[in-house]
Amino acid sequence: MSALRIQQGSTSHSAYDLRDYHAEVIEKHTLAVLVDNEAGVLARVVGLFSGRGYNIESLTVAEVDHAGHLSRITIVTTGTRDVIEQIKAQVGRIVPVHDVHDLTVEGPSIERELALFKVHGTGEKRIEALRLAEIFRANVVDSTLESFVFEMTGTSEKIDAFADLMRPLGLIETARTGVAALGRGGKD
Repeated sequence: MSALRIQQGSTSHSAYDLRDYHAEVIEKHTLAVLVDNEAGVLARVVGLFSGRGYNIESLTVAEVDHAGHLSRITIVTTGTRDVIEQIKAQVGRIVPVHDVHDLTVEGPSIERELALFKVHGTGEKRIEALRLAEIFRANVVDSTLESFVFEMTGTSEKIDAFADLMRPLGLIETARTGVAALGRGGKD
């Protein structure tokens, strides 16, 4: 007789719901950090994460105010609520950091990512790749007789779904920008 293969916490509707309700939940948060655009600032912020063993799932950096020499770092990370609060406090104490916003808890936000996909295929696979690209609103930015490069913007989940569908059709390379995010609505 084989042992039951029950995964702990697989679903709350299972008779075998073994989740520990006292354990802290790991959450994904998007942080927007406004910093001085100067050498070493990004290294200091990223060093804070690596030095404490925190993971960065996505990182996007660009200058947003040329006159004020300010850059915006958008970081997607995971952790318990306490860990996220600790991250925000520690990042906020770095000298060139002006502002830290947790877009996940501050209200509705818009998150988008840009991705490029190189798909190799001929015949029916090529036709199917074009059909799926049209459904996902991906643009063809390069084409040869044997491959396409698709450009797509959307949520990380949409990009993951497109990549999953393209793999059996000949996906050979992917490049992603990371998440760019803004809070919705006007400032108070």
